[in-house]
Amino acid sequence: MGLFQQIKGLLIMHLLIGYIFVMSGLIVTFLMLCSCIIWPWNRHLYRKINVHLAYAHWSQFTFLGQWWAGSEVILYTSNEDLKLIGKEHILTIMNHKFDIDWLIAWILAERLQMLGNTKIYGKQILKYVPLIGWAWYFTESIFLKRQWDYDKKIIQKDLQQATDYPEGYYVTLLLFPEGTRFTEEKHKASLEVCKAKGYPLLKHVLLPRPKGFIVSIQGLKGHFPTILNCTVGFPKDGPAPTLMSVIQGKSLIGHFHAERIPIDSVPTETDEACADWLRELFKRKDDLYEEFVQTGKFPGPSHIVPYRINDLVMWIFWALITCIPLFYIIGSLFIAGTLTQQALVVVVAIIMSIIVRWMISVTEIHKGSEYGKVTSTLENKKSE
Repeated sequence: MGLFQQIKGLLIMHLLIGYIFVMSGLIVTFLMLCSCIIWPWNRHLYRKINVHLAYAHWSQFTFLGQWWAGSEVILYTSNEDLKLIGKEHILTIMNHKFDIDWLIAWILAERLQMLGNTKIYGKQILKYVPLIGWAWYFTESIFLKRQWDYDKKIIQKDLQQATDYPEGYYVTLLLFPEGTRFTEEKHKASLEVCKAKGYPLLKHVLLPRPKGFIVSIQGLKGHFPTILNCTVGFPKDGPAPTLMSVIQGKSLIGHFHAERIPIDSVPTETDEACADWLRELFKRKDDLYEEFVQTGKFPGPSHIVPYRINDLVMWIFWALITCIPLFYIIGSLFIAGTLTQQALVVVVAIIMSIIVRWMISVTEIHKGSEYGKVTSTLENKKSE
């Protein structure tokens, strides 16, 4: 292990990265809050500003993945589809199998200039997560309570605004139809529902929940031209695909398969036809991942989308803005400060380490909700 790799593994470096992320996030979300005064007068200007502010913060994740850890993403898609990705509004369908499948998607989004205008469908509680949740709120992500009568109205309302952007500001909506992150326990519950209802058995993904997808397709037809069906895989012999691995500077290789589907090809004559289409999509996704397990790659042409230096420059900017005053204050305290002041610095460092670890834990699969287990059990009982 080289010296630089050893430095990447030091706790002090992780604390410094966390400090830069937190302080820059506070600045960005404060500016987002200030931009709200523009909302009543010019929503297009508000959205333009917040697309760039969101990039200023979220690009720190892609910096960590690309420049700090040296990770790479192999994109599998047709040459024709590659020319259009990032140049139109898209509904991105992903399965949530790994802690950082979202990070692989964000790295590609950064390289294709899509990152700042990426929105999620997420749990209501996520908008209260400091910094990243606040930014999702100001950039108008869709937050759901998992109470269908409420959620249906929220999706219908929010999608009316989804494409209200000036020319050249393309929206990427990120939907995980499984509704939760993959675990073996949730997979077992999902298989029980598949068996009870006669659906194809899925080895690598969970049975998708069609209600939110159906309402989304109904609201997006005529506004969004494309669905991007995405499947992510990581080599078994590489580092664990977790955010902690990235922070420790371990280089990952993400394999990312993207299939561009015209949204008009999705049947919407009945809800059941639309649900059947989604289940068939996940069966193809499951077969696709099985091929990856067997061969170590996805089928079709592969591409390495070129790096941009934008996220590196942005991180250097934030490092200078936040670290120069930090080092000045710490240096002054340890040279001329009292013992109490020096102890306070140590306490703050400990608190920072706890905050950083908590924020990392939000991305970990084993910290996910019980949603997949509970709802699968309920559906299975209904089918009996």
